[in-house]
Amino acid sequence: MITLTEAAQEKIAEFVKEAGEECRGVRVRAARVGKYTFRYQIHLVRDEDIEEDDSALDLDGFVVVIDPQSDEWMDGSTVDFLTLDSGSGFQIDNPAAAPKWDDPVAQKVQKVIDEKVTPVVGSHGGWVELDRVDGDTAYVHLGGGCQGCSSASFTLSQGIESAITQEVAEIEHVVDETDHGAGDQPFYS
Repeated sequence: MITLTEAAQEKIAEFVKEAGEECRGVRVRAARVGKYTFRYQIHLVRDEDIEEDDSALDLDGFVVVIDPQSDEWMDGSTVDFLTLDSGSGFQIDNPAAAPKWDDPVAQKVQKVIDEKVTPVVGSHGGWVELDRVDGDTAYVHLGGGCQGCSSASFTLSQGIESAITQEVAEIEHVVDETDHGAGDQPFYS
C-alpha cells in the first residue's frame, strides 16, 4: 500500500471538499511505461467509480483507492505534495522506480542519468533508462517525448552520451536501443 504525507493529505482533502458531496476521494493509478519508469495519475472519484477489487485507504474525510496492478507497482510508495518557487504538485517516491545495480560502473551511469539527464529530457516529457553496461558501452532506452523524436540522435550524442562519458571514465560509448518507429505517434515511421 501507499503512504500519503500530511501535505498530500491536506491538499487532497482540499480538492475533495471543493468537488462537493458526491466526491468520495481520489484514485491513484500507475502505468508502467519503461522497465523502471512510471506515469502516475491522481484524480477525484465518486462511490460509483470505486471497483470491488480496489484497495482503499480511509483517511480523515476521504478515501484513496488504487487498482490491484497499481497497488503492486506502487507498494511502499510515498505520495507528497510540494510547493516550490517553480510551482507545486504531487511527488511520488516509488521504490519500484529506483533501479538497483550491483555493477559499480552501472551505478555511476545510473547516477548521471538520474542527476543530469533525467531533469533535462523530463522537462520535454521524455525519459531515459539504463538497460545494461557491457564493457565500455552503456545501453539505454528512450521513451516518452524522446521516443521517435526527430532530435533523439542529437540528444543521445550531444546530451546523454556526452554527460555519461564525461562523468564515467569507464564508459566510452552510449548506444540507444529504442525502437523509434514504435509507439503512438513517433516522428520516424
